[in-house]
Amino acid sequence: MGMWIGRNRKARVTYGFDEIALVPGRVTINPNEVDTTWRLPRKNAGPLELKIPILASAMDGVVDVRFAIAMSKLGGLAVLNLEGVQTRYKNPQKVLQKIVEADKSEITGLLQKIYQEPVQEDLIAARIRQIKDGGALAAVSSIPQRAAQFGQLAQDAGADVFVVQSTVSTVRHISSEYKSLDLEKFCREMRMPVIVGNTVGYDVTFEIMECGPAAVLIGVGPGAACTSRGVLGLGVPQVTATVDCAAARDAYFKKTSRYVPIITDGGMSKGGDVCKALACGADAVMVGSAFARAQEAPGAGSHWGMATPHVNLPRGTRIKVGTTGSLKQILFGPAEVDDGSQNLVGAITTCMGNVGARSLAEFQQTEVIIAPSIKTEGKLFQTVQSVGMGTS
Repeated sequence: MGMWIGRNRKARVTYGFDEIALVPGRVTINPNEVDTTWRLPRKNAGPLELKIPILASAMDGVVDVRFAIAMSKLGGLAVLNLEGVQTRYKNPQKVLQKIVEADKSEITGLLQKIYQEPVQEDLIAARIRQIKDGGALAAVSSIPQRAAQFGQLAQDAGADVFVVQSTVSTVRHISSEYKSLDLEKFCREMRMPVIVGNTVGYDVTFEIMECGPAAVLIGVGPGAACTSRGVLGLGVPQVTATVDCAAARDAYFKKTSRYVPIITDGGMSKGGDVCKALACGADAVMVGSAFARAQEAPGAGSHWGMATPHVNLPRGTRIKVGTTGSLKQILFGPAEVDDGSQNLVGAITTCMGNVGARSLAEFQQTEVIIAPSIKTEGKLFQTVQSVGMGTS
């Protein structure tokens, strides 16, 4: 399997969203009659049912208390970064304004300085309580090194979901400088669902699932604000990553009868990308840049990576996407832009109807073709005029 890239060395051919297309079905269904519900397993209780298969990324420019409440009330789930400005500063709005207004030549240094401020444990509990008081589900995240500490704080404060997130997640992390997270023990001891990420491979996804998480995040470096692929050279295009990890999920289910959803994370700014991720096997998707355009987003039309900016090797930057509409518009329309960045749920239901899928499980069986011309065929005028599919 693969192609020769030189003497004695082969490489697999992999695919991203722009290189595939979904094939319409032999039967079509009214989009209003398809079911987009997905379920996150919980211990000693029924699964957490979410009406739409979309999560908002744990980015400081995307999710704050206000956004999390709005997203939950619309049927989705927004993840608050416990190592972001919301838990480092009592008044995060002033800090956010500095980031948004900074010149692009200054932004890297400013982010490094802002994120050197320590996380305040009392603010972790306060933000979670604010989300819960708003009648919303509270999902929060941290890196593995701080998961044990922050996980307990979040659980005590009443959080509903905890995300352990790093650039690359494995079960067997080796370090002599700090104690690695015992992922199996952590998942076992936490009462709330634990989502683990990120990963892109079959074997490592299977190993992570054996540790007992409720779901696994898929994707290394595809996010609009992430520069890991350029800085580190790491990553697998999201279509191939999703298909490989879905195969691991299915194999794990066959072995254990426990279904662990996979969530494709990053690289999707438009409805078509979201549809392709779900059709390739994802149970849900995690999106950042599309939601950064919402009026409710704290970044005022800008967003930046969720990772704490490293002093010596920054792997993220600020992206300006502008504000185009309300969160409800971005999720449910009506769309007032022609580039596919609004009415994401409408895109999902319409696509499901056109391929004849009544549920997400059926949607995952959609025929997929390799189609590198899918975005350019017949679209010359859109490209020249920078409208519709001609927008980047």
